[in-house]
Amino acid sequence: MNQSASSPAQPERPSRPAELEDWLNARLYHPLSGWLARALVPTRVTPDMVSAAGALAIMLAAAAYSQLTWPWGVALGLLLHMGWHVLDGADGDLARLTGRSSPHGELVDGICDYLGHIVLYVTMGFIASAQIGGWGWALMWAAGASRVAQQAHYEGARRQYQLAVYGTAWMASSDSGETGRRHPFVAYYLWLTGWIVPHGAALLDAVRDPARREPLREAMRARAGEWLGPISPLSSNYRTLAIGAAMLAERPQWFFLFEVLVLGAVLVGSLARVRRVFGAALAQAAPASTRR
Repeated sequence: MNQSASSPAQPERPSRPAELEDWLNARLYHPLSGWLARALVPTRVTPDMVSAAGALAIMLAAAAYSQLTWPWGVALGLLLHMGWHVLDGADGDLARLTGRSSPHGELVDGICDYLGHIVLYVTMGFIASAQIGGWGWALMWAAGASRVAQQAHYEGARRQYQLAVYGTAWMASSDSGETGRRHPFVAYYLWLTGWIVPHGAALLDAVRDPARREPLREAMRARAGEWLGPISPLSSNYRTLAIGAAMLAERPQWFFLFEVLVLGAVLVGSLARVRRVFGAALAQAAPASTRR
């Protein structure tokens, strides 16, 4: 498509912008996800089936961790959990390759991730409770709640960035609003994301304003380095490795403590940082008449 000389060049809309990719995603998980998705294109396998397979992989990881002999059960459990990351990327890749990307697919993916990890955390809670009694269950509940908040902040901030910079729609965008009002899970997810991602509503308003869209895009890209690196420990990639390490030590409660205390501190710092950076980007994109 040709652009007029006076129109600002628009960035490409990559499914995974390079600045959002960590080493594991860029070098391992996403290349495997792309390969798997391309292999599935000529088959009858749907993106929803791949999402369900991801949930099954997490549940099988829980079974391996709890039922198989140490250390082989730990090795298989970690491999299966890492396989979920591949499947979690492949469902979206397959949807894009076959033209089936939709809010429905995003919904199914989210539900499958929740169900799989509920089984995993409950399994780890059983093991921890056998070692430290009721404290094991208390730590499991605290870690589960921490994960929900941390993941919503991590994913929501990154998706707001992709919307502002690349125009990549997601559940909170106008194209997906009706889905959120119809399905309780999506309504809950959007409420949680709106609560845990600073300036979320203001960013959406700015993206929808043609006069503010380009200044916001430039400001968000210019400030990306101020928050993308520090938020990266909240990625699921590192939780998976931490779970494997805790299960290798046969102390799942250590992972629960890590998630609550260490990743909780990362979340607090990231909330302040994202609030500052997103707020500054919005101020740069504000109409000249409203700036002070």
